[in-house]
Amino acid sequence: MNVVPRELMTEIPVSSADFRGAMRRLTGGVSVITAGRGKDITGMTVTSVTSLSVDPPTLLVSINRDASSFPLIRRYGAFGVNILAADQLDVAERFAGKGGLKGADRFAGAQWVTAVSGVPLLVGALSSVDCEVEDIIERHSHGIVIGRVRTIKNSVRNAALAYWHGQYVAVDQDEDVARLAEVSVPARSRRGV
Repeated sequence: MNVVPRELMTEIPVSSADFRGAMRRLTGGVSVITAGRGKDITGMTVTSVTSLSVDPPTLLVSINRDASSFPLIRRYGAFGVNILAADQLDVAERFAGKGGLKGADRFAGAQWVTAVSGVPLLVGALSSVDCEVEDIIERHSHGIVIGRVRTIKNSVRNAALAYWHGQYVAVDQDEDVARLAEVSVPARSRRGV
């Protein structure tokens, strides 16, 4: 690992509220991270999933170390990433803690299959990814979990669930592309492009 030592200087402290406000402006795809095996399972809704490498297929997710999923990911060395479709808002809210459900109770109301690693994967998600933990980097309140992709199940669906400005938003490729074409083509025609 190449580390460039440097002294970090923050002249003006940034408040948590200001930082949260800025991050709410960053649109994020909504996923449910699942962890554990058998009846010892839990999960959480996140917008922090990102690809890290294509070769080998690797992704990372940032998870609060106080979250119930974190110790199960550490214990079992695996996690699932379930990228939610636009009509899976109920799943997102349940795994975000709405209704007070915890642990295995969050999985009720949806269909799940068990991945090779033992983690539950959501049937009907845009994509469900089974990951083996490659590394966990702990910084501040969170762990950056790097996962090597073991298996992927993609659906044929196109409409995704996103999170922006503190609200869930449906993003439908077909509908949104058509809307963008409607507003952008006339603008181009008026400019003579």
